[in-house]
Amino acid sequence: MNRTRIALLLVILISFSCKEKNIAKSNTKTSTPQINSNETAIIILGTIQDAGSPQIGCQKDCCKTLFNNPDKNRQVVSLGLIDNEFKKKYMFEASPDFVTQTKALVNPNIKNTNEIPDGIFLTHAHIGHYTGLMYLGKEAMNASKVPVFAMPKMKTFLESNGPWSQLVKTEDIILKDIQDEQTITLTNNLNVTPFLVPHRDEYSETVGYKIKGKNKSALFIPDIDKWSKWKKSIIEEIKTVDYAFVDATFFSGKELNNRDMSTIPHPFIQESLDLFKNLPLSEKNKIIFIHFNHTNPVINLNSEEAQTVIKAGFNIAQIHDIYKL
Repeated sequence: MNRTRIALLLVILISFSCKEKNIAKSNTKTSTPQINSNETAIIILGTIQDAGSPQIGCQKDCCKTLFNNPDKNRQVVSLGLIDNEFKKKYMFEASPDFVTQTKALVNPNIKNTNEIPDGIFLTHAHIGHYTGLMYLGKEAMNASKVPVFAMPKMKTFLESNGPWSQLVKTEDIILKDIQDEQTITLTNNLNVTPFLVPHRDEYSETVGYKIKGKNKSALFIPDIDKWSKWKKSIIEEIKTVDYAFVDATFFSGKELNNRDMSTIPHPFIQESLDLFKNLPLSEKNKIIFIHFNHTNPVINLNSEEAQTVIKAGFNIAQIHDIYKL
């Protein structure tokens, strides 16, 4: 083989390698929120399942190095909602990483410079979704009348059980009633509608949210048992929005060899890929998988599983991604 042919072959191999790397990079947005002065937007504040990554007691390869070298981007699932025109900001979920996530919303590109958002929307009473409220109490910030939007059973749970009841009694938080399918108007640009979804409701009901901004809308469903158990069609619901942040706790049923998966049902990503496979590319592009268990290989965008998701036209949520509304 002459030198010219060898050089050409090297160029082709390098180009192919770069192309493969760019597939993963194409799913990652800037780590610094860039929101214009009059815009509304969603910011991803966390993508990981309730117990974090690494998870307590984990001896798997996915955790071993993280105990000594934590990845600051592995925050528990949460969204920020921004309306710069009216200088308002909100959060969906009060996760165990609430402290870091509230600070992420104190940013030069976000006109509201307060340390605490103007309201917090809760989905349900599992540990990754409400326990961050503890940082608003007297042992921490000693906040004053932070609005917390909760469904009836969730509201009763917080009012009736310590230490959350103390937050209510001392008015660190003010609970705001919300109802299934009833829209809450936050500003002239933003409204939010909760809707019930089937999940393990030991202490409260579980909801997802439809979030509408100035120009676009989004679904947020971080937890659901299985798509088939929902009275609605997820495919039809995706058609009504521009973004759909959906439960992707497990890639498959093979991840946990020490748990009965039937006791912790979620739609496996493999199941969702099969369900959504016949959607046009424009609909697939709306779907952003989120809420990853520490064992889920798609956390690593360079994994074979993540590449399968991305090449099929779907998206994998990354911390500080921005979605303009």
